Amino acid sequence: MSKIIKKLSTEQRKELLSTLKTRFEKNKSRHKNLEWEAIHKRLEANPEKLWSLNQMEETGGEPDVVGQDKKTGEYIFYDCSAESPKNRRSVCYDHEALEKRKEHKPENSAIEMAADMGIEVLTEEQYRALQQLGSFDTKTSSWIITPPDIRKLGGALFCDRRYNTVFLYHNGAESYYAARGFRGSLSV
Repeated sequence: MSKIIKKLSTEQRKELLSTLKTRFEKNKSRHKNLEWEAIHKRLEANPEKLWSLNQMEETGGEPDVVGQDKKTGEYIFYDCSAESPKNRRSVCYDHEALEKRKEHKPENSAIEMAADMGIEVLTEEQYRALQQLGSFDTKTSSWIITPPDIRKLGGALFCDRRYNTVFLYHNGAESYYAARGFRGSLSV
């Protein structure tokens, strides 16, 4: 099995950085007091992270900076697409859930897909923080990291926004729906 090269071509890198800069400037309310030049410099120094951001972009996530970690100085990116990223839907929660399905298996799981992309699935806290920046998932829903005690019993958690309120729900981890995907985070 060949290892995936997690590096963008010069052209891909330039295109992604242009897209990220345009989105950053268009959505300043998501990242008050942050400057693009410092973020750009950090991105240029981390080609594997750029590859992961490109994966987020290619799957419909529309990644954008939502903050900076005060301890590490890392910039935090979340998927900021209006709805759950379109090319990450119809997936069950994790590999174990995928293996348990006897028929009509989805192609992948949220946890595996995120790991392959080099990102993390949002936690409930991160999901709620994202919802403070706008209205997301008003027609879709997104898997979130599930506590081990719930997952051990076969369940998994997901969230959405309806009636101007963020709701937390549960489902069997092996379930999947056309309108449910997952949102990711990446620190650079």
